[in-house]
Amino acid sequence: MIDFHVHSTASDGTVTPTELARRARDFYAMALTDHDNCDGVAEFLAACAEDGSAVEGAVRLAGIELSVEPGEGYDKFHLLGLGIDPENYALRGFLRQVLEGRNSRNVKILERFADIGIDIPADEIATYAHGEVLARPHFAKWLVDHGHSPDIRTAFSAYLTPSSPPETRCYVTRYHPDPVDAFEVIHSAGGVAVMAHPRYWTKDPILLREGLAKLKASGLDGVEAIYQANEPEETIDHLRAVKEVGMFATAGSDFHGAHKPAIPLGMEVDDERLFLEPFFECLNRRRAAVGKETVA
Repeated sequence: MIDFHVHSTASDGTVTPTELARRARDFYAMALTDHDNCDGVAEFLAACAEDGSAVEGAVRLAGIELSVEPGEGYDKFHLLGLGIDPENYALRGFLRQVLEGRNSRNVKILERFADIGIDIPADEIATYAHGEVLARPHFAKWLVDHGHSPDIRTAFSAYLTPSSPPETRCYVTRYHPDPVDAFEVIHSAGGVAVMAHPRYWTKDPILLREGLAKLKASGLDGVEAIYQANEPEETIDHLRAVKEVGMFATAGSDFHGAHKPAIPLGMEVDDERLFLEPFFECLNRRRAAVGKETVA
């Protein structure tokens, strides 16, 4: 079992980094990839070291998920940074800029809710994030708790997505860094850059291959070809595209705990060690290039 796409209470998940480490004792490989921050990584890795693993040679990695909005020629997509050093100076500066964009967006969301007659106290909504990154799931939970929506899914569809009804839409776009800048920062932190859930980027196999070839030339290293929401034919298309372009594949669940209860932790792949060999080869090249120890 492996999983390179996992969220904790450090962003919009409901399971603590410590509990994730406990649940993953039987996994060969796992990375914590919270949105736009590495705040849970130290706790996660410490818990992994303390609890140990039931699998010989198990690997646990620091990671992150970034939302990147490219310049000309790209479409918006989510980017995983895997095997990064969370204390890297360039990465920390980059994330401060992203956090500033998130904070500005949250203020605008509060203003839009006020405009439609729903007053959300800023100090109260902040408590929903428990000191971590405030995000849309926290707004959705507040709406449920205060009787404005029967459940999280309905809260999102009614208020918090680009396709919400115009009369109730409180969705606000936010700052998304350029992908090439994100690639460079991830590499400087000793990690590899991986496109998350390509099914949301494009479902056209030809466009996928063409797009991946361009992104590879700009610094993208791999693709989350095996993803929990994929249809079987999508996974086949993604794996074929990855092979043709000359990249590596990863597998991820996009686990969020109770916020996405239908998604379990962990992904099964055939011969997980063989499957991840290209990933580790690329990761170790990136790490060696910035003077960091290799893994696996």
